[in-house]
Amino acid sequence: MKQFLSFIKKEFYHVFRDTKSLLLLFGLPIAQIVLFGFALTNEIKNTSIAIYDQAHDPASRSISEQFAQSPQFNLVKNIRNQDEIEAVFKAGEAKLVVVFPPNFEQDIQHENKAEVQLIADASDPNTANTLTVYASNIIMDYQKELMLTTTIPISIQTDMRFLYNPELKGAPNFVPGVMALILTLISVLMTSVSIVREKENGTMEILLVSPFNPLMVIISKAVPYLVLSLANVTMILLLSVFLLEMPINGSIVLLYAESTLLILTALSLGLLISNITNSQQVAMIVSLMGMLLPTLLFSGFMFPIENMPLPLQLISNLVPAKWYYIIIKDIMIKGVGFMSIWKETLILTSMTAFLLTMSLKKFNIRLAK
Repeated sequence: MKQFLSFIKKEFYHVFRDTKSLLLLFGLPIAQIVLFGFALTNEIKNTSIAIYDQAHDPASRSISEQFAQSPQFNLVKNIRNQDEIEAVFKAGEAKLVVVFPPNFEQDIQHENKAEVQLIADASDPNTANTLTVYASNIIMDYQKELMLTTTIPISIQTDMRFLYNPELKGAPNFVPGVMALILTLISVLMTSVSIVREKENGTMEILLVSPFNPLMVIISKAVPYLVLSLANVTMILLLSVFLLEMPINGSIVLLYAESTLLILTALSLGLLISNITNSQQVAMIVSLMGMLLPTLLFSGFMFPIENMPLPLQLISNLVPAKWYYIIIKDIMIKGVGFMSIWKETLILTSMTAFLLTMSLKKFNIRLAK
């Protein structure tokens, strides 16, 4: 028993002096509880909306005030004309527009009925459905308040209109998310493992001392995965068009250019991981844990980012898939051009430049040893 206890004591020493094991044992569960507790929620909060008030009467202003005070909505803009409605959707400024017709209050007083139009961005059908339900509830609450002051029945009807995806199909939300997830994981994982494999086999040093430029060795490792990832893009697009009957409303050339940019970002990250790890197992764990959960949680594909606390929203800005997801949805569903997505493209380009610079820097340090 004394020897048995000694072995147990020894194992405890091994665990507690290994910071990586401690981080895996205690850090990972804490991180998962915090992330899943705050990020995994079906509740919609702080969603950006706009209001087009053509009446400007006390009734429309009262309902607008209730929208502004609701925790589910964040009133970001008051629209002045009809043309601005589609503009705010294409610019990503709002996911819902509430339209009050002229003489809104007069219709209630004289005809005992009125109509409010709800226009939602249905590129994410689940969110669009939920938003229209929340908005309808606010309007119904106002109708109940009016009913308390009169015996005459009053009806405020809501006319719902869904842009970009009127049939509320799941494919317009599903396809861009799958593209972001697959391209990120494959590019990061395969690149990191490919280079580390050379290290484990002892052939990397042979390649580096060969007459071939060492930088070209690394690039030659990444090029096949760039080609294969673009083939994946083609396969996904073909399936989405012919199997899921999802039209591509924007430029195919722009879509492929943006996909190439994400692939380069992921390849640069995979190169960086390969330069800071020395085994395939470690590279796979870092790649999967470092990209799978962030892509699922913080890309906006599965869970609305605006529902999350501010610190998690800030963290989501570091996930390349988030920006690619926004870009691809805008191109495929809304049919926008480059001028509508240049900010997201600039962010992805900056990420690529930073990751590539860091990976090459680490690569040079390793060569100097």
